[in-house]
Amino acid sequence: MEFSRRSRLRPEAKFGLDSMLEWLIPHNVALYAIPPMVDLSITELQLLALERLKVLRILEQATNKNLKLSSDEGRESVFNEMNHAGLKHYVRLCQGNHSKEQDIAARKKDYLSHFILRFAYCSTEELRRWFITREMELFRLKFAGLSAQDVKDFVLKYEMGYSPLTPDQKNEIKDGLYDSTLYHSIVQIESMDFYKVRFTEVLDLVRSRKCYLRTGFAYVGASDFVSIIANKHQQLLEDGLQAHLRLLPEIENDERFTMILKELHTSYTGKDYRVSKSGQVPIESLDQLSKKSFPLCMRYCHDTLRSKHHLKHGGRMQYGLFLKAIGVTMEDSLRFWREEFTRGTVTLEKFEKEYAYNIRHNYGKEGSRVNYAAYNCMKIITASVTPQDTHGCPFKNWEPSVLKTKLSSFGLSAAHAEEISGFASRGHYQIACGKYFEISHDTKLDEGITHPNQYFDLSQITVGARAPKVKPQNQNRRTFSSQDTSHVVRNTQDTATLNGDDDNELWELMESNEKEGGVKHESILLELPASTQEKPASRPAVPTSEWGDDEDFDVSQVEMA
Repeated sequence: MEFSRRSRLRPEAKFGLDSMLEWLIPHNVALYAIPPMVDLSITELQLLALERLKVLRILEQATNKNLKLSSDEGRESVFNEMNHAGLKHYVRLCQGNHSKEQDIAARKKDYLSHFILRFAYCSTEELRRWFITREMELFRLKFAGLSAQDVKDFVLKYEMGYSPLTPDQKNEIKDGLYDSTLYHSIVQIESMDFYKVRFTEVLDLVRSRKCYLRTGFAYVGASDFVSIIANKHQQLLEDGLQAHLRLLPEIENDERFTMILKELHTSYTGKDYRVSKSGQVPIESLDQLSKKSFPLCMRYCHDTLRSKHHLKHGGRMQYGLFLKAIGVTMEDSLRFWREEFTRGTVTLEKFEKEYAYNIRHNYGKEGSRVNYAAYNCMKIITASVTPQDTHGCPFKNWEPSVLKTKLSSFGLSAAHAEEISGFASRGHYQIACGKYFEISHDTKLDEGITHPNQYFDLSQITVGARAPKVKPQNQNRRTFSSQDTSHVVRNTQDTATLNGDDDNELWELMESNEKEGGVKHESILLELPASTQEKPASRPAVPTSEWGDDEDFDVSQVEMA
């Protein structure tokens, strides 16, 4: 891949994707064998990469839920998620082979985005393994939507050299086909196309006894033909990633593109959480909210702060931005942190001098005045932590025994704690978090947990659907008062995720870089390797909550004093 202000090739010699589209991408199921060379702006490149990343993460979630992508239920679930995320063009590619204008446009996005992501996922064995697994899932999802004729067209257009058996050839081995394909009826076998290939090309089918073997050849039905192509496709992916890895040093001079590549795998592609749009949350309610509506990572931060009256920088950033996004105002946030820290070893003067500025900065009121977004799961999971830190993901960072003990102390049964710990020990941290939610709320989730603030919103929706809307009596309120007399109302309908929008953090990063460089939408050449405020007065410390620990707590029931 090369970036230049000027194309290396003459315009008439340049391999234009649009003009060669029918030859380069002749089918909705692409093999990505030949790289494109096309001019793309940084914005276009980022958009394509993030869209495909959303698709791959949807597939990962489906697999983690044990959904079979070959089943109708699994396909429908994935398609619903894609449509909800504004990825209808990818759904189109998974529903057979067509050549309408919409299909051609979808093929182009699919093809370009694949090669862009190769650069982001070629640098380490772990990234390559993740990318290949997800791409193979997408390939099988597409192939499963092909009709028998679509499969023939695929073989023909990619010149793969496979031909169905003739009626005479099929009749000659029909007894063997009947005996070796018991999961198909005789009628199905007689109407199905079969292909003759070397048995080494379909070892997975040989192991599962899904083909007929004779004299070193395997006879494979059209329904299992995907295994033949999948093996070739995976080899293309592996070779392609290695080729991209060799090219990485050539693009390191382009800081903009390199920054995008480094941020892609941990970028967040869901709903943006910066400031709550659905009401304010009083700090007097945080103790009770933490017990029911905070994910474990935030509950641990809250509990540590309340017990030790201090958090290190990583914990302050992770928890502070979370509080901002659930609806804690900057004034309340300053009050909350000031009261906790001054209960410990930090003097009021030291707090105002060393800590208050950072809180105002997180709210976009100091410095560059950037309105920072709350941390998403990937950012939290990939954070570097030490044993003394409170930030990061507990499901990843805690020992199984510590995790199970903590979960049990929260009221979970030993069996449930073991189940959650099992997911975490296998590296399924977000699934473990989702299971923790389901058990804590006695419900089933229809979506995976990808953000702590998503967890909070889902919890408030669940609790709000059950709890009666009764205002707490005055004697149950905290001793704090507030000048804000407005009602606290959470709009539980505001749960829409971004539809086709890019991750805001990356967008802002790129916009900032482009402005600094004096470039708005510079085209670049995508060439890829072949085949391969005033200080408020100090107030008393926040007292322990008087709300019942075992009751569901809906923040919409709270009225600011």
